[in-house]
Amino acid sequence: MDTLTLMFLLIATITIAGSLITLWSKYVVHSVFGLMLALLGVAGFYVLLGADFLAVTQIVVYVGGVLVLYLFGIMLTPPDRAERNVKLIVFCSLPAVAGAMYLIGSARAMEGKWLPGKELPPPPGKHLIHQVGHSFLDKDQYLLAFELASVLLLVVLVGAVYIARRRWEASE
Repeated sequence: MDTLTLMFLLIATITIAGSLITLWSKYVVHSVFGLMLALLGVAGFYVLLGADFLAVTQIVVYVGGVLVLYLFGIMLTPPDRAERNVKLIVFCSLPAVAGAMYLIGSARAMEGKWLPGKELPPPPGKHLIHQVGHSFLDKDQYLLAFELASVLLLVVLVGAVYIARRRWEASE
């Protein structure tokens, strides 16, 4: 077994384990950490494909940003014991299992035309991340949009805290 196949199997195992932790964990915070593991696994797939910019973007945006917002949302809302119902999880998992079975059947129908060991597309330029970083911070390109997006995310976070606190105080 070559190194690429071994790395693929390791990353696939990490991604599937994180997904199962997310789905079956009894506590919501544990589910968020399982989601973090699954998203890091997806970033590992991007690295294997030579898409380093997508891997870094996956980590910064989803693992760094979205999961922090999930954790804030979890910490600011009261727990609901009925939402982690096993019957509901199994019922909602059925479409995912059906989709996975369809994808496996489709992969077998392709007769292994995309299996590991085949030629991968050449990776993009080695300095792509460097170029994107400079274009975000260049005042003539995307600096204003980048800063406006960060301010918008801050306003959304403050608004979410305000709404959650107002509902919490009203329920007391």
